Amino acid sequence: MQYEATAHRDSAEDDGLAQEFLTFILGDEEYAIDILKVQEIRGYDPVTSIANAPAFIKGVINLRGTIVPIVDLRIKFGVGKIEYTAFTVVIILNIGPRVVGVVVDSVSDVLTLLPRDIHPASDISVGIGAGFLKGLGTAGDRMLILLDIDCMMRSPEMALIDTDDVA
Repeated sequence: MQYEATAHRDSAEDDGLAQEFLTFILGDEEYAIDILKVQEIRGYDPVTSIANAPAFIKGVINLRGTIVPIVDLRIKFGVGKIEYTAFTVVIILNIGPRVVGVVVDSVSDVLTLLPRDIHPASDISVGIGAGFLKGLGTAGDRMLILLDIDCMMRSPEMALIDTDDVA
């Protein structure tokens, strides 16, 4: 199962200030990442394990000739029971020169948020890290945790991108 990431448009984007986010579920929470970082969305397939890798790095896959490390965000964030279902997906991301996959419970949709819909997330970074949050997004009655996925994947604790590769 493979889906190409596509974004829908609405009139709010005409002012150039709107941002589009891919939303996904981890446990009981809804998260969002910049849609421009998303290459594609794939169903979860077993990975090749890597010896001595941190627990949150599930392993690697071969994606059309590119070796892609797979990070399980549920393990990284300590979100509930880790269970792989028919809804579990891997979001393939372009992070600078690197392609990385992240495992999430399910993908929701693509939302357009205006600056007024994005609020600071100063003290809610329990388990995530303050530098990895863009803020909290509101869309109707939905509250989204906006991740700075680029910053998170480039962080030394992830050990996914060499400092020499930083663009």
